[in-house]
Amino acid sequence: MLVPYALHLGALPFVNRVRPVVLGLPFLFFWLLGATLLTPVAVWLTRRGDRR
Repeated sequence: MLVPYALHLGALPFVNRVRPVVLGLPFLFFWLLGATLLTPVAVWLTRRGDRR
């Protein structure tokens, strides 16, 4: 469950830039969008690994 936290907050100082543009989006916006989409996957994997 630390992966979403690290993607959202821990990496912000490193990805806080406008260029490069990925799929027409500034890099920071693309990074946050990707991290948001990966959060449910991380939660699902955690739940799957801890069924008890």
